[in-house]
Amino acid sequence: MATATTTWVIDPSHSEVQFKVKHLMVSTVTGSFGQYDGKIETTGDDFENANVSFSAEIDSISTGNEQRDGHLKSADFFDAAGFPQLTFVSTSMKKTGDDTYELHGDLTMRGVTKPVTLKAEYGGQMVDFYGQTKAGFELAGVVKRKEFGLSWDAVTEAGGVVVSDDVRLVLNIQVTKQA
Repeated sequence: MATATTTWVIDPSHSEVQFKVKHLMVSTVTGSFGQYDGKIETTGDDFENANVSFSAEIDSISTGNEQRDGHLKSADFFDAAGFPQLTFVSTSMKKTGDDTYELHGDLTMRGVTKPVTLKAEYGGQMVDFYGQTKAGFELAGVVKRKEFGLSWDAVTEAGGVVVSDDVRLVLNIQVTKQA
């Protein structure tokens, strides 16, 4: 007898999708996406071998600085007008420990798709006040922005790099089990 497929959807009111990048190589700027959605499809309630899909609206980027946000949305970086979404589709999710997974998948930004690996820490499951089953994950990884065509660069008069190539991804995701 086959086990049923379970679908879990992101609860945006209890999730965060952030990126962190070094500025002038001395400090870190944190940005976030305000509009995103995603789902996880599992066999039963087991997340190993789950299928994960995610998308974020580029126009929802916020770093707390309107001028910087506008620059990030411009053709110098994400080109929100030409490529309004970034997407992730998993290729595998493997259990690496009691509460840890390695999530492999294809990330697409600016029309460029590259394989990425994210470390996922499973926070467990809980039934909320409304009888809904929730599960939580913290995901982290690093991507090279220039590999995705986000190639704007500048160098200070002293020869320092303004924006690092490495971008750290930090996602705290709560998902709701669908009936």
